[in-house]
Amino acid sequence: MGNPMPVLPVSDPADPRVAAYTSIREKDLTSGHGGRFIVEGKVTLETLLTRSRFAIESLFLAESRMEPLAELLAKVPADVAVYTAPQEVMDQVAGFPMHRGVLACGLKGNIPQTDEFLASHSPASPLLLLSDISNHDNTGACFRNAAAFGAGGVLLDERCCDPLYRKAIRVSSGASLFLPYAQGGTGLDMVNAVLNAGYTVWAMSPRAEAASMQSLPVPDRLAILLGAEGPGLPDALIKAATPVRIPMSDGFDSINVATAGAIALAHVFGKSG
Repeated sequence: MGNPMPVLPVSDPADPRVAAYTSIREKDLTSGHGGRFIVEGKVTLETLLTRSRFAIESLFLAESRMEPLAELLAKVPADVAVYTAPQEVMDQVAGFPMHRGVLACGLKGNIPQTDEFLASHSPASPLLLLSDISNHDNTGACFRNAAAFGAGGVLLDERCCDPLYRKAIRVSSGASLFLPYAQGGTGLDMVNAVLNAGYTVWAMSPRAEAASMQSLPVPDRLAILLGAEGPGLPDALIKAATPVRIPMSDGFDSINVATAGAIALAHVFGKSG
């Protein structure tokens, strides 16, 4: 069984049909993809084809990857263009060596704001809230952890990076393609909206005055709030929420933000709701 669409060969790096894939790194850095996003690699392509909530515009594959991916390519919708090129042409288009030889272009569509998300979201599962997290690896890891430990969605403020950035998608193991999320507004706006929706917000902080996570009952409606590594959460967000700490060895109070999120989500997994 093959792809129902004809495979479209590309021999010229300047071919306008693959313009979405040109100079990927530069576009990543400047948010130049606009209403599109790029996924890279077999794992994320499979998620895009089988679990994603986003529309697919096209695929761009190295010729050598066509046969190994034949079974997966059979899942490509009939209206999605599949472009293929020799490895050296693909490298020139992308602007760097594409060792995986697998790219796809998706369409973002409407990314909801916090209020819109909360209006349609079931509170049965905890939420993960991210404030001022600009590192793509951390954002992707937070999404992966949220999916692994049953979070119902992720809310990001306007200072967070785009979870549909290529590297964030890859680090999330494709979770940002299917886990519901919203982005926009200030961190305080986000927290207040979640509080107004009836959630308890645990602001994860190493501060000594924060309650130990193990000492607290797990609320029926829970949101776990994480801030940037280094500065952590600002005072205004901590004061608006319930400050909660993860007990650690004496003299050490800092772990990676995604790790903190994983520990907190694993602690409440199956207990809330």
